[in-house]
Amino acid sequence: MAALQEYKCPCCGGAIAFDSTLQKMKCPFCDTEFEMETLASYDNELKNEPEENMSWDDTAGTEWENGEADGLRSYVCKSCGGEIVGDETTAATSCPFCDNPIVMMGQFSGSLKPDYVIPFKVDKKAAKAALKKHYDGKRLLPKVFKDQNHIDEIKGIYVPVWLFDADADASIRYKATKVRAWSDQNYDYTETSFYAVSRGGKIGFERVPVDGSSKMDDTLMESIEPFNFSEAVNFQTAYLAGYLADKYDVDSEQSIGRANERIKKSTENEFAATVQGYATVTPEATSIRLQNGKAKYALYPVWLLNTTWNGEKYVFVMNGQTGKFAGDLPLDKAAYKKWLFGLTGLIGVAIYAISYLMWLL
Repeated sequence: MAALQEYKCPCCGGAIAFDSTLQKMKCPFCDTEFEMETLASYDNELKNEPEENMSWDDTAGTEWENGEADGLRSYVCKSCGGEIVGDETTAATSCPFCDNPIVMMGQFSGSLKPDYVIPFKVDKKAAKAALKKHYDGKRLLPKVFKDQNHIDEIKGIYVPVWLFDADADASIRYKATKVRAWSDQNYDYTETSFYAVSRGGKIGFERVPVDGSSKMDDTLMESIEPFNFSEAVNFQTAYLAGYLADKYDVDSEQSIGRANERIKKSTENEFAATVQGYATVTPEATSIRLQNGKAKYALYPVWLLNTTWNGEKYVFVMNGQTGKFAGDLPLDKAAYKKWLFGLTGLIGVAIYAISYLMWLL
């Protein structure tokens, strides 16, 4: 059966046809005209666009050597199911995720040994100070929160992180416009020109992090990035002494999707920055092919703070290396309403003043 070919307008997406009078292709919807050579080149470009390929070789982590994991213990929380790894002297009395008791479940085995670890650099005292500083300047924070709020527990925990390296070969096509406006004695005119813009090239990525724990909120974890990998060292169990280590429950293969999202977004942002001089720029198609993809397994240091106020639990996290802090705070609804009404009143006064001045003119 013969295939049907339909030409779409690059500007509005409508079907276009050849106009015999103009000897050009013309869109009946937006009246855009196309030279035959231009349309043929555009159609050929669409046909030759490479298919996207974002696959990886799973090489993260290494197997434990004989006797190397003997000093480690694994605990499991009966409430949330979080698995936590420590050395044989770790006295873990509660889960850092849900604050419930955890129990020992035997030797830690059967999983990959981390390739790297970034040691803790910021202590517990600094984590407490960071929480208090996080309160500063928050006008809509309930006043009693600072007084009645108390920190239930602070735990230093090593969070499992998959680190992805790859070279990205990308092709991105944009729809762009330029607008020209002028007037005469009778009319105001606006001319909009449409352009098909293409960008292609290579960009390399090193150690794109993806949280390997389903218990750790991905948004919170990413909000305390970046970690300085130059201070990472080859993994040794000694770094776990005095801290907890979450055992990954999202493997590298399951984390590829998130890694691809971060790589794709970063690539699109970098390429879009090169498309300048247009009134509007809209991406139409993105094709990314990954090469030399590989993953490594690391442990990143995080201070986890659980706090309670007004019957609600709040979780805060701090980068255990840099001290960067993140977490949601409660909202004083009464203060918010006052602020909103005050803002609305100011806007109303401003509109009245402008209207009055225009009336005087």
